Amino acid sequence: MHGSSRRGRPGPAAGHAKAHGRGAPPRPGPSQPAPDPSLLRSLLEPVVHAMNMDLEGIRVTSAGRRRVLRVIVDADGGVSLDDIALASRELSSRLDRAAEMGDEPYTLEVSSPGVDRPLTLPRHWRRNVGRLVVTSEPGGPDGERIEGRITSTSESGVVLERDGVPREYRYADLGPGRVQVEFGHLDDETGEEDIGGH
Repeated sequence: MHGSSRRGRPGPAAGHAKAHGRGAPPRPGPSQPAPDPSLLRSLLEPVVHAMNMDLEGIRVTSAGRRRVLRVIVDADGGVSLDDIALASRELSSRLDRAAEMGDEPYTLEVSSPGVDRPLTLPRHWRRNVGRLVVTSEPGGPDGERIEGRITSTSESGVVLERDGVPREYRYADLGPGRVQVEFGHLDDETGEEDIGGH
């Protein structure tokens, strides 16, 4: 799920899910240095938090003569297309009033995390309760990769159901986890088929 808008400075405000606004044409001459991701995070994180979301990632890449600023947001319960549209508008407006992206045109893309996003923070595990996960590194008392279904979480660890038995693990012991795509798994509450997306 993502939205994008083409931006330039100066340019009209734009940006909503699956829509494009026209930015300034590319300028000839040497490219400006890439923006500092830490400065971008400091600029954009308060905007995302004001919408009750978390800023999960920022990345600046080049696409031909235009740069692409990718911003990943998430929230408890997931994010909808309307959430993505709102975040795209608000972040675009904030960037227009700042200098972090420079004067060269760029495209802003706002999206939710993909199913392949590593689970590295307590909130990542919490937002995937009910899903089957596997650790990417050996962990636990036996030093093996752990696979199980998340049944509950805390700030320090997670309970995984393995072979029908709930077992508690510390995040520090497990390392990063990854959600496993399950085809044909029915959600207990909705009865809808779960194909592993958010």
